[in-house]
Amino acid sequence: MVADETRTRICEAAGPVFAEKGFRSATVREICRQAGVNVASINYHFGDKERLYIETVKYAHEQRAQQVPLPEFPVGTAPEQKLRAFIHALVTRMIGVPRSPWEVQLLLREVLQPTGACKELVESYFRPMFGRLLSILDELLPAETPDFKRKQIGFSIVGQCLHYRVAGEVVAMIVPEDEHKAHFEPSHLADHIADLSLAALGAGPPVQSFSEEANPSHT
Repeated sequence: MVADETRTRICEAAGPVFAEKGFRSATVREICRQAGVNVASINYHFGDKERLYIETVKYAHEQRAQQVPLPEFPVGTAPEQKLRAFIHALVTRMIGVPRSPWEVQLLLREVLQPTGACKELVESYFRPMFGRLLSILDELLPAETPDFKRKQIGFSIVGQCLHYRVAGEVVAMIVPEDEHKAHFEPSHLADHIADLSLAALGAGPPVQSFSEEANPSHT
């Protein structure tokens, strides 16, 4: 129990340092100072600096995933509902969870400049999550849809969600403040992405201008 608490404390201290400086520029000495442990603790609990970095990246992802787990669906749930709920969970994870800024910064750094940690994230988290999205799309797409096309559609949906994480500050600069508050909250964006995706898949009404009364929240 004490060992787990120490590992968590080290990851919490390492996260902001790695997020700000990256793997190469961050030093074990600085991380240990922030965590209040000696340098030998890194070797004891993680083995080396690289393993510490990988575990810190995984820890950052796990914190967000635990707050917003992917939805479980009862038998008979319509695929349109599944896709909408999946998108809501993804958007909430990316921009709707009030967590430490370093977690977002570190995960973005890893996605934009992948290291060995990203490979572990892909195998442990991203690939299974993407597989769940593809299984939903399988219920919406014709059976003869090529595998590469299924993946392209899946990545297009994820890309819409990721856009508001990566370019959120730019979006806020472009969109007037009152409009941003009224229509660009996470739930609004998730509904928009779901509406657009379902329309493109032929599983929802055509995209058009909706008033708030004509297009109430689906959540």
